[in-house]
Amino acid sequence: MEQKKKIRQELEKQKINSARAWKILLAAGIALAAVYIAGCCYYRSHFYGGGTVFGIPMRGQTAEALKEQIHQKVGEYQLQITTRDGQEIISAEQVGLQYDDQGEVEQLLEEQKTAAWFLMAASPKDDRDIHMTLDEGKLEETIRGLSCMQEANMTAPTDAHLEYVDGAFAIQPETYGNQLTYETVYETVRDSLTAGETEISLDELSCYAAPQIYQDDEKLQEECDAVNRMIDVQITYDFSDRQMVVDKSVIKDWITFGDNYTYGLNREAVDDYVYNMAYDTDTFGLRRTFRTHGGQEITLKGGDYGWCIHKSKTAEQLIGLIEAGESVTVEPVYLYSGICRDTNDIGGNYVEISIAAQRMWVYRDGQCIVDTPVVTGNPSRGWDTPAGGVWAVDARISPYTLTGQDYNSDVTYWLPFNGNVGIHDADWRSSFGGSIYKTNGSHGCVNTPVSAMKTVYENVQIGYPIVVY
Repeated sequence: MEQKKKIRQELEKQKINSARAWKILLAAGIALAAVYIAGCCYYRSHFYGGGTVFGIPMRGQTAEALKEQIHQKVGEYQLQITTRDGQEIISAEQVGLQYDDQGEVEQLLEEQKTAAWFLMAASPKDDRDIHMTLDEGKLEETIRGLSCMQEANMTAPTDAHLEYVDGAFAIQPETYGNQLTYETVYETVRDSLTAGETEISLDELSCYAAPQIYQDDEKLQEECDAVNRMIDVQITYDFSDRQMVVDKSVIKDWITFGDNYTYGLNREAVDDYVYNMAYDTDTFGLRRTFRTHGGQEITLKGGDYGWCIHKSKTAEQLIGLIEAGESVTVEPVYLYSGICRDTNDIGGNYVEISIAAQRMWVYRDGQCIVDTPVVTGNPSRGWDTPAGGVWAVDARISPYTLTGQDYNSDVTYWLPFNGNVGIHDADWRSSFGGSIYKTNGSHGCVNTPVSAMKTVYENVQIGYPIVVY
């Protein structure tokens, strides 16, 4: 009996607790319903959205209260613009900024789903559009008047690039400068003004012109390595008693850089170098100082003996050697060449002919090996031997037949140096030297005794200089 009584009491207690729970749940439901209904009533006239209008939070505002705040903000409005050099201020008054009420605020409130007011956390938080107007002319004038927009205050950005420093090309970092473009700043400021922004950074809004190439660019590093390989050569031009060296100190100024990491040699600069090299070393057809057999110093200014660099081919040769990375000792490409490349290009192997002395000397390695009288051209007939210059021996022929308008003569040795004028033996003459040439001279050639001519012919090669004065 006692056991049954305890069970009945326990069941009664459970019924009482259950009834209490239902009453609590019912009360909570009624309370929530009341809150929901109250919220629905409240948000028929108030915004629950988390967004902004002209930078003003909408939540909890009525349409009228929000519009009043918009008007108030516009009246006091200033936009603070942070630049890389400081700050600028633009006020609503400067640009004629006004709120043009076209019912957008009421429309936003009508579009609000009142029944979903409890989902406020999920509501949009962006800035909602309203109709703001400004004076485009005043805005343009104001922006153009900003200190940061003055051309004198702007510095353009520079790309990372290569410069020659301490014997090699190295990457120079990019610079950012502070260059702005009117169009970009105008659009940014206009949008910020009509959105009610109070602070903007032109830097953060990417209004500044930016470099296109940065110092960590892999292609720029590859270009740097390649250019340094190009300048790391030494090309020595050999002129016998002097040399001209083309190395990095010269080549660095010839390097040109183009778009898309291209580089090369400035052909015009290379041409100028070769031109100056030719100017300093060419002798073909130029004046020379010559010390005669008798020790007199004379000036020679004619003839076709000497050295002349082929400028275009030498420039091509030089470019090819640099691009190939070859360090070599070479000679230029010559258009004309002589026997000796010393500064005194007549050197120690030459033939000297004096018209006045009617004598010829042949030098080999600086030693006179032939000293002989000769007979030169007949001046009384206008057949003077060309003089006052240095010519090169054009050929060596043995035997040879001399032909002319009124003569046909066989000779054993023939060394032409100026067209049909040359040195040859003349066995038809019994005497040489003196004043014979004045009335019984040759047609312009240098008549030489047979006994001397054999030695002359054996020692004089094609290209040898023939000095006639």
